[in-house]
Amino acid sequence: MNSLRIALLAAALSSGALPAAAQVPPSPAEAAEYSGLHAAAHRGDVAAIVRLAGASRAALEARDRQGRTPLHVATFARERDAVRALLEAGAEHSALENGRYDAVTIAAVADDEQTLRVLLAMGASARLVTSRYDGTALIAAAHLGHDGVVRQLIAAGAPLDHVNNLHWTALIEAIVLGDGGARHQRTLKALLDAGADTQLADREGRTPLQLAKGRGYEAMVRALMAAGAR
Repeated sequence: MNSLRIALLAAALSSGALPAAAQVPPSPAEAAEYSGLHAAAHRGDVAAIVRLAGASRAALEARDRQGRTPLHVATFARERDAVRALLEAGAEHSALENGRYDAVTIAAVADDEQTLRVLLAMGASARLVTSRYDGTALIAAAHLGHDGVVRQLIAAGAPLDHVNNLHWTALIEAIVLGDGGARHQRTLKALLDAGADTQLADREGRTPLQLAKGRGYEAMVRALMAAGAR
């Protein structure tokens, strides 16, 4: 790992920019205290969700101490039938918990393609600006090399060239916070194939091609050059 990559990762960690660190799933202790729809969502109890949501629509948007709605809880728990039941009952898919993450970004960071597929099929948006870094689910997934998630989000209309407040796009994050390996290469290819802008630069004016060259990521350099990057 070269010194520039170490410095970038250290800066991201110190600022809390890494989505996996910023998201907070319910702890076992929190889950044990849940009642009502939060409890039903956590255990995937669809019958209870239907009954409780029918009795109180407001309960769908109730918050725990971390600002999680039942939909957030079901997404963290990978309870896909519960996710579907909550959305069918009218849960707000764009709700943000205290870390400013929606259900789509939670599933994207978890590399949970099945739950993401349910969310998107039920009308959840891939276009939301989320997290304290004003990012998107696509940026988070690209950073982590979740190539299957990236392809789903692109197909759902995620903004390819959104720039977060660290001045990074999904394409840049796939390089500067990736490891140059197979999954990050596939992520880069998916973004390039979809038409991501190869000339949007970071805060220091470095293009994706320059960043990939600086890290010695030869496969990424070849892919970028084939896409017309300079």
